[in-house]
Amino acid sequence: MYGDAATIRRILTDLGDTWAIVGLSDNRSRAAYGVARFLQSHGKRIVPVHPKAETVHGEKGYPSLEAIPFEVDVVDVFVNSDLAGPVADDAVRIGAKAVWFQLGVIDERAYERTREAGLDMVMDRCPAIELPALG
Repeated sequence: MYGDAATIRRILTDLGDTWAIVGLSDNRSRAAYGVARFLQSHGKRIVPVHPKAETVHGEKGYPSLEAIPFEVDVVDVFVNSDLAGPVADDAVRIGAKAVWFQLGVIDERAYERTREAGLDMVMDRCPAIELPALG
């Protein structure tokens, strides 16, 4: 419902390889840590975005999307649903091509705004599940 197969495929294979991962810290027990490692192992450049701006998996972190000094293709969101909408709005502002809300992250108004702004968006899905399913 929140991301058809064509959109998922396009985000994972065609839109570029720089993924800003909002909510990624060096906490190994968090899902973002493992998903970031998975994306990295599949050729994606991960960019940690967290208030602590920690280096994760060898990549320098930034405190916000706006602080990243280079182009970001996909913004992958690992924050609570009530915080996700503003992150999607920030993704639009920085010129990202797509927004990906992780499993359990749902904000239908943000989904509509982001799509209306011309970005691809997937919600309530995980790229670590979807990428292997592409075959």
